[in-house]
Amino acid sequence: MLSVTLSPREREVLALLRAQPMLDAAGLARSLGTSKGAIAVTLSSLSQKGEIVGRGYVLRGEPWAVVVGGAAWDIKARSLAAARLHTSNPSVVSRTPGGVGRNIAEGIARLGGRVHLVAAVGADAAGRELLARTAEAGVYVDQVVLSPHPTGSYLAALDADGELVIGLADFAATDAMDVEELARARELLARADVVVVDGNIPVPVAAWVLGVAAASGVRVVLEPVSVAKAGRIAPLLVPERPVFAVTPNVDELGALVGHPVADSTDDILAAAGELQQRGVAHVWVSRGAAGSLLAGGGECVPIAAVPAQVTDVTGAGDAMTAGFVHGLLAGEEPAAAARDGHLAAALTVASGHTVPPDLGVAFAAALADYPAQPEGARP
Repeated sequence: MLSVTLSPREREVLALLRAQPMLDAAGLARSLGTSKGAIAVTLSSLSQKGEIVGRGYVLRGEPWAVVVGGAAWDIKARSLAAARLHTSNPSVVSRTPGGVGRNIAEGIARLGGRVHLVAAVGADAAGRELLARTAEAGVYVDQVVLSPHPTGSYLAALDADGELVIGLADFAATDAMDVEELARARELLARADVVVVDGNIPVPVAAWVLGVAAASGVRVVLEPVSVAKAGRIAPLLVPERPVFAVTPNVDELGALVGHPVADSTDDILAAAGELQQRGVAHVWVSRGAAGSLLAGGGECVPIAAVPAQVTDVTGAGDAMTAGFVHGLLAGEEPAAAARDGHLAAALTVASGHTVPPDLGVAFAAALADYPAQPEGARP
C-alpha cells in the first residue's frame, strides 16, 4: 500500500515505474507532461522516503505488441429502467479509462502479454491520470505523446440491459496525431511481433504505421472501429502494405470493400476474397451472437460465440481484438487466437468493466471449459 505521505505526483511516478521499471527521467517526464528536472526532484524524494531502492535493468525477451490508437476517458451512464429518449433518465454513472487502442492494449496486458501503447493525450490532469492508470494495468506508455488538445472522452448512454443507446466521442487529441511526433516510435514498431492499428487514428498516421510494418515484415492487425472509419481507411489496403488480419463486423466489411455485404457465409467469403487480393491475409468477421467467420489460408472457419450474461457491452469488440492478439503472441494459429478473442469478449460483457481487472485470471479459469477446437472449417 502506498504511504499516506506521498504526493499525487509521487504516486503517479510510482505507478509508472511499477509497470515500466526501465523508464528513465526523460520517459517519465514525457508521460507525465513535465520536465526532467521536476522528475529528478520527485525521484529523489521517493528515494528518501524509501519507496525507490534501486533501478532494475532486466532484459525481457518475450514477444510484444504495439497498439497505435486512441486513449480517452469512458463516461458511462446506465439507465435504471428502460431508457426513454428526449427526457431525463435515472442512471448510474461511471468514469473509467477508455479509447479503443488503449482498451486493446490494456486487454493484452491483463491477459499477460507485453504491450506498448502509441497514442496522444492532453497535457492535463486527465491525461496524467489516464497514463498512470494505464501503466498500472501493465501497459508501456512511454511512447504516448502529449497534445495541445484536451484528453479525449467518450460518453456512452446504456439501456437497463446494458445495450448501447448512443455514444458520443471527443477525440481531438487523437485526430491531431501526426507522423512527425510519432517518429521516435519507429524502432519499436519495426521490432514488434504484432502491431495493432486502431481505425480512430488519422489516415496519414495509419499509412505510416503500415509502411513501417511492411518494411520490417511485422504482422499488422487492423481494427476498423466503425463503418465510417472503415470507409476512411479502406484505400490503405493495398498489396504493397500487407495486413495480417482485419477484424470488421459485417457492416464494416462492406465499407472496406466499398459495397454492401449480406450477413451470409457466401457473401462474407466473397468480400473477404476481395480484401485478400488487396494484401489482407486473414479476414475475421464478427457476427454478434452468431459468432464469427475467419477467412484465410484457403479456408473459412466458423467460430461460435461464447455464451455470456450481458452486463455491459462496452469494450466487447476491443476485448475480442485483445484476445486475438494475445493468442498470436503466444504462437497460436489464427483460428485458435480468434477463439481466445471470443472468450475474452464474453468475460468482458459479463463483468460490467470496459476492461475487467481480473481478465487474465478469469480467462485462465474459463479456458479449461472452452471447447478445444473451433467448428469445422469450410474450404
